[in-house]
Amino acid sequence: MSSIETDVLILGGGPAGLWAAVSAAAAGARVVLVDKSRCGSAGPTVYGTTTLWDIPAGPARAAAVEHALVRGGGLGDPAWLHRVIEETNQRLRQWSGTRVTEAGGDPPRVHLDGASYLRRLRRGALEVGVRIFDHHPALNLLVDPAGTVVGAAGIQRHNRFRPWTVRAGAVVIATGGCAFLSGAAGAEGSTGEGLLMAVEAGAELAGMEFSSAYGLAPVLSRVRPHPTVAPGLSMRFAALYDESGAELPDRYLAALSAIADGRRVYAALDEVPDTVRHWLSRHGAVDAAGRVPVRAVLEGTVHGAGGLAPAGPDCATTVRGLFVAGDAAGRELVVGAAGAAGGLSGAWALSSGSWAGTGAAAFAATAERVSVARPLAGAGLGPHAHIDPRSVIGLVQEHTLPLRRSYRRSAGSLADSIAELDTMWPGAQFELGGLGAAQVRARQAAALLAVARWAGYSALERAESRGIHRRIDHPEPVADWRVRLRCGGLDEVWVRREASREPVGAELTATRPAAV
Repeated sequence: MSSIETDVLILGGGPAGLWAAVSAAAAGARVVLVDKSRCGSAGPTVYGTTTLWDIPAGPARAAAVEHALVRGGGLGDPAWLHRVIEETNQRLRQWSGTRVTEAGGDPPRVHLDGASYLRRLRRGALEVGVRIFDHHPALNLLVDPAGTVVGAAGIQRHNRFRPWTVRAGAVVIATGGCAFLSGAAGAEGSTGEGLLMAVEAGAELAGMEFSSAYGLAPVLSRVRPHPTVAPGLSMRFAALYDESGAELPDRYLAALSAIADGRRVYAALDEVPDTVRHWLSRHGAVDAAGRVPVRAVLEGTVHGAGGLAPAGPDCATTVRGLFVAGDAAGRELVVGAAGAAGGLSGAWALSSGSWAGTGAAAFAATAERVSVARPLAGAGLGPHAHIDPRSVIGLVQEHTLPLRRSYRRSAGSLADSIAELDTMWPGAQFELGGLGAAQVRARQAAALLAVARWAGYSALERAESRGIHRRIDHPEPVADWRVRLRCGGLDEVWVRREASREPVGAELTATRPAAV
């Protein structure tokens, strides 16, 4: 591919992108999907089981919505939650792949093998005529003279890094969240380029302060395998213990607090599958006492709530012609402040992808096509490199990965991080660059820096603790802060409040990221 035209262009080949592609094709659109890796074989979904809520209409659905609203600190929207659950329930009725229904689940949910789920979605997309281009990273968006997004451009990894251009009636960003190259399972490609491209076009972000989701992963003493061949790095353990052998009562929060205090935390192997136990043993993760030391791994916006702000029920963004789905979207409307995990996260990928694909097809069918389009100038896209992208990535990770930076926030630490990241931005914007693979790395570094700045500014603005956003200088939730935040900007980052809303259901409490 060098230059083609289509109705709908999907950027990203995870579950949300594939659902968007299938839905757009079902609406009669010609669809092209491009992925920076191999569509259907990369990303966090490949590792382990995908869980989706499958709740029929009735009291169980109403109870699940109320529970999610309370756990989300009152920031969710019940109408959006009901829509997500209904869409997922209807889609699963038509799902022909293998699934396991959890007996007695509260709420009811189904489990799908992640890799098989993606393969089935890819096969379904090809069957309805979607054109899929693997190893085609997008670098920037195309816009017409009115600022409407009309396509994207990038390079072909497996074709001597030659450029490609796709003109489209609408574009869906489904590139996933940003995990800051932390080593989270399957998240090596979750580096935020989709968010940066959209903001360069004028899009707004939502919920970026909720970018501090952490997971627990085994400490591998013998070898550090490449993430693409390392299953189990984000495994859920049955029980966690401190150095004395005492079981941690509130497993997740207690484990993170202990690790942040410099203490060791161990996982029991009692309920870990035999295959995972053998894999851990081969890689030196099991100590002499038969325990697995664990560490905290930042999952960022992948399991947080931050991303591009949906501006309507079809997941359109604040920019004409641009739609968003999955982890690239701001999910406060659904998960609130609690972070995206478990069955609700899977349901959001399915439903938002379906809505974005259908919405993009409808927009493309009515949009006036113009002959003039220009690629947006982007940070890190210069022809020559004057700074090493590794220095930018190292600075970003210094101010995002440690628990003292993202788990235990304070005004002082946030202001310090913002000052250093802001100082780096002009250099990253104009001095990063290169050709071929160097250009991809430069763009990745610029995106990581941009996401870290948006998250830092939003976290500094929210002077309270709510959900996965924790401030040690403001340890309690504040009723006046029951508002959502929008942010954006490149050279100058801005943050503003949305309108206040009435409390939902119960007294507000600082909640932990739940496997909802």
